[in-house]
Amino acid sequence: MSAILLDTHVWAWSLTGETRLSEPAVNAMLNAESVYVSPISFFEIGQKVRLGKWPQMQPYVNDLPSLLQRQGGLVAALSPEICLRAATMEWSHRDPFDRLLAATAQDQGIPIISADVAFDTIAGVTRLW
Repeated sequence: MSAILLDTHVWAWSLTGETRLSEPAVNAMLNAESVYVSPISFFEIGQKVRLGKWPQMQPYVNDLPSLLQRQGGLVAALSPEICLRAATMEWSHRDPFDRLLAATAQDQGIPIISADVAFDTIAGVTRLW
């Protein structure tokens, strides 16, 4: 597998050593040539920390860019086209973060690593877990 996109929770779990990561997900991350994280994941983590909804990420939030770099990860593109695709795609799922992640996976033609089964219902997105 050449490239994958990480859902926000998967990237966070990789930083915190969370044991909920599935074995296939870990293997996919280890074997991928390129591991991408969307810029929207930085925003989602930062916002949830600020609102007190993700206190476990507080120790990491200010170092996220350097942490991704140390992990060897890459920042995925977030273009106007991806944003418009996310806004207009036929998908009943309303979470704007997930919509942007799905549109990124579609645009790049890469699978998303996620525990969230909602991605299974969107055409053109392959979820690995």
